[in-house]
Amino acid sequence: MAGAIIENMSTKKLVIVGVILLLFQAFSFMVGGLIAPSPTTAVHYLATKCVDAVKGHQSGRWFMPWGPNQCDKIQDFDEAMSKKIEANDIVFAVHIPLPNKEMSPWFQFMLVILQFDIAFKMYNQIEDGAVATIDVGVAYRDDMLGEWTEMAHSIERRKLSCNFTTTKTYENEGRYYECDLLPFMELGNVAHKYYLLNIRLPVSERNKINVGIGEIKDIRLVGIHQNGGFTKVWFAMKTFLTPSILIILVWYWRRITLMTRPPVLLEKVIFALGLCMTFINIPVEWFSVGFNWTWMLLFGDIRQGIFYAMLLSFWIIFCGEHLMDQMERNRFSIYWKQVGPIVFGSFCLFIFDMCERGVQLKNPFYSIWASDVGTELAMAFIIVAGICACLYFLFLCFMVFQVFRNISGKRSSLPAMSKARRLHYEGLIFRFKFLMLVTLTCAAMTVIFFIISQVNEGHWHWGDYTVQVNSAFFTGIYGMWNLYVFAIMFLYAPSHKRYGDEQSRGVGNPASGEDIQLTTTITHVDGPTEIYKMTGKAAQE
Repeated sequence: MAGAIIENMSTKKLVIVGVILLLFQAFSFMVGGLIAPSPTTAVHYLATKCVDAVKGHQSGRWFMPWGPNQCDKIQDFDEAMSKKIEANDIVFAVHIPLPNKEMSPWFQFMLVILQFDIAFKMYNQIEDGAVATIDVGVAYRDDMLGEWTEMAHSIERRKLSCNFTTTKTYENEGRYYECDLLPFMELGNVAHKYYLLNIRLPVSERNKINVGIGEIKDIRLVGIHQNGGFTKVWFAMKTFLTPSILIILVWYWRRITLMTRPPVLLEKVIFALGLCMTFINIPVEWFSVGFNWTWMLLFGDIRQGIFYAMLLSFWIIFCGEHLMDQMERNRFSIYWKQVGPIVFGSFCLFIFDMCERGVQLKNPFYSIWASDVGTELAMAFIIVAGICACLYFLFLCFMVFQVFRNISGKRSSLPAMSKARRLHYEGLIFRFKFLMLVTLTCAAMTVIFFIISQVNEGHWHWGDYTVQVNSAFFTGIYGMWNLYVFAIMFLYAPSHKRYGDEQSRGVGNPASGEDIQLTTTITHVDGPTEIYKMTGKAAQE
């Protein structure tokens, strides 16, 4: 058998390939650290208080906080009381972006967080379990003089979580509560230049609407969007990496199909991993710049979820196929106990994502964090996902330890070989162990990236605990995945070289019986590499 490139390529060439991959890995980190700006930008907005003087609150009317058609404004609620303006006639207006700026499709998404400025009053305190009812609408336009077009309208409820840090006395009236940030709106793309939010806080004592929520002085919003510069760097990386992985994928499978034997399980999962890497690489995000595709965030999450599932399953099978456990493997059914939980966890991720971003396709103001049950479920999901990721990594470390231990046990057969044959196998074992350590490193970085991504996505909901992710971390991990998949397909592709033909035939070699015992008696089943055969097929012994 010709074997794989990892065992037949000379050490010098392997070192050159490793150095080149390492340089590309360093470059992927530097692209994010030196070229790309930070992934996201946060912009703070203070809502303007507009007065709706039209009785019946005419629908389709939008209130602009500034500009040529700006609304009738008031400075505070004391002015409203002096002018006998009712609370139901006040509209909080926010224009996104700030004056003399424009939004861009390069921003990819927009997340809006809401915070109430609530003053303490002895006669109007925030009740326990207080819920604010918000009548909100969002509209868009693409020029400053055009008409506003409604994008969405909804009546939302947000539970207030506020603390008053000083004693509740008359002397402290006017001081502000410390209130948690509230999820407010999320748009899956930013296809228009200007957005307008009109927010009402309807009051009805008979229906207990917005009663017991304290004295709201102002509404502040934080708009978070992806930086356009980071988006361009990200798209450029995807555009460059897609053909690179696609070419090596086609080359790898062509070499597999040229062999006389059918592909084994390990070769099939390597090919599947390459397919998933290509799927996540394809830069379909370019179309989001020219088309109003609101589902791009959800689609991106689905692609990443498929890749996570395939990558985690591959590592389990990759280690399992090299275990000497007296079990005939090369069948996917052997791994259902390990791969099954991964598939189930990925399905739960998909359901969780659909429960929020799926609904947001119709109602951008919906948030699973808005209710107590939703918040508890989301928090529990993030914690459980992090724990499961850590347990997976520990299990993978245990499998690698088993592989190393079993390989060390087989080293006792090496002294019976000829010197050239023994050095050959010692070199193969070292290469394989090094590749396993690289695999563990990639797995550790992936688990860390997954946990940080989950926490970062919900960091507005964790109170004071926030995680800032640098652009270099995103580009570095993404580059690492591509380089790892590239290396696996390259190293495990069938080689055209043949090592030790004379020795394997036993011509003039007194130790040929021991050679044949190690390379064939242990492994009656053919496989992609000598190490694969030597360590993974002991079932017939």
